[in-house]
Parts: sequence; C-alpha cells; structure tokens
Amino acid sequence: MIKYRLICDKGHEFDAWFKGSATFEDQRNCGQLKCAVCGSRKIDRAVMAPALALSSGDLMTEEDREKRDMVEKLVDHVERDFDYVGEDFADEARKIHNGEARPREIYGEATLSEAQDLLTEGVPVAPLPKPPRKKD
Repeated sequence: MIKYRLICDKGHEFDAWFKGSATFEDQRNCGQLKCAVCGSRKIDRAVMAPALALSSGDLMTEEDREKRDMVEKLVDHVERDFDYVGEDFADEARKIHNGEARPREIYGEATLSEAQDLLTEGVPVAPLPKPPRKKD
C-alpha cells in the first residue's frame, strides 16, 4: 500500500491510499478519483517530501530533519553563549531578575515547581526543547 497526497485542479489537497502507483494511475485515468472537498475529477499527485529511513527504522521527513537541526542549533547556542549555573538555576535567575546578580544569559536545571514559581514572580524563563548536555 502507498499513501499519496493528492491535489485537484482547484488546489484542494487530500490523502488517499492505493495498492501501488499503477492503481493510482488507473483510477485517475478512468475518472474514479474525485476531490474530497469540491468533487472535481481532475486529480494529480501533490508534491511530497520523501520520508527517509533512519538506522533505527523510523521515518523522518525533510521537515522533521529541519526542526531537529533548528533545535540542535538552539542548544548549541545556549551551551556556547550562556553561563551554566546547574541546579542553582532558579536562585540565580531570581537574583538576576531582582538586580542582585550580574545580568547575563544563564541555563541550568530547575524543577517544574521552581519554573512555575519563577514565572509567577515575573522572571522570564523557558524550557529548552531538548536538554543541553550538562557541564561538570
């Protein structure tokens, strides 16, 4: 079975499953396919990003790879340009916010409760989409 992203002559896109590419061609040429939105029978395959198999057997689209690369760049930036404060993150973020410590960008670990308390106090914090590598 193969799943195709289809598009009609009016630009509506929808998905459909076929036994193979020949089945899609036969159904399209016989007028058996119609747009799920407007009913048009002028259907073709839409452009799709290929899914590539990873060594683990998972499939990853080009969009997934781009997102992963953006997350990696963000984490690399934080590790390179921010000060690591470890488990003292909540205390240090609070001190910086209150003017008791030198203003700078920091990262480290905080519990969910600590992060919620910081946000309640108006301290701007955000979790990273992927934890950085801990420094010793």
